[in-house]
Amino acid sequence: MTTPLGFDPKFLSDIDIPLPGRADVVTLPYTHFSVSIDPARRLAAVTGVNIDGASLKDVERGDDWRLDDRLPASQQAGNELYSNNDLDRGHLVRRRDPVWGELSIARRANEDTFHYTVCAPQTATLNQSKTLWLGLEDYVLGHAEQYGRRLSVFSGCIFADNDPIYRGVAIPRQFFKIAAWSQNFSPACTGYVLDQSPSLDPILDKPLRVETDPPPLGPYRTYQVPVADIASMTGLELGVLIAADRYAPVAAAREGASTWTELSQLSDIHL
Repeated sequence: MTTPLGFDPKFLSDIDIPLPGRADVVTLPYTHFSVSIDPARRLAAVTGVNIDGASLKDVERGDDWRLDDRLPASQQAGNELYSNNDLDRGHLVRRRDPVWGELSIARRANEDTFHYTVCAPQTATLNQSKTLWLGLEDYVLGHAEQYGRRLSVFSGCIFADNDPIYRGVAIPRQFFKIAAWSQNFSPACTGYVLDQSPSLDPILDKPLRVETDPPPLGPYRTYQVPVADIASMTGLELGVLIAADRYAPVAAAREGASTWTELSQLSDIHL
């Protein structure tokens, strides 16, 4: 069987949700997902992954990080960005999300998630907010179970002009995620932002780390946000998703108040 390559915009069967676009990106297809790289920033502007929650496979993780030879090395951030410091290779496509279907295909998808194009620098601090971020797909999959347990998830960097430069790469302070599913034959989605600002500067200001040094403590903050705000911050074309945003009516009802909800637990999410 031919290994399916790239994000499938018709994965949710009765609706069409394309990979969000931007004029200046280079899109690379992988198994069950695609990555659109911003060559100037050397990181992903957006990724899109199809998740079949009913046929996920458990495979050995591996750790064979590598550049993608379809893209010049000067347009992707490799190991030189992550060595001897407290920056993680943060999977923008969560490793287990595309790992489904026939075992050989699931193994290929797992291997594909270890390209440097699929990750972005995130501070190594572990706390509840980052745990929330990592668990969003599972929580939304649970909600979508009655609709077929399929999701399309878009994640990426939120680039800003004042992002700090480290080893020649501007490090994003924020990341976004949008989870989309089909509900009653119509698209539905919710959007989120992860802010690593408080924990980033102490890491970038440190000298090279001794391997036994613990990472500095610092918070992540996770928010549920209107998808329209993500479109504004990223310049991505999100028209279909803006119209399908389940959180937008909640945000619109907050007269004079912040339209972002900081999450302290998954049950704070509006679906």
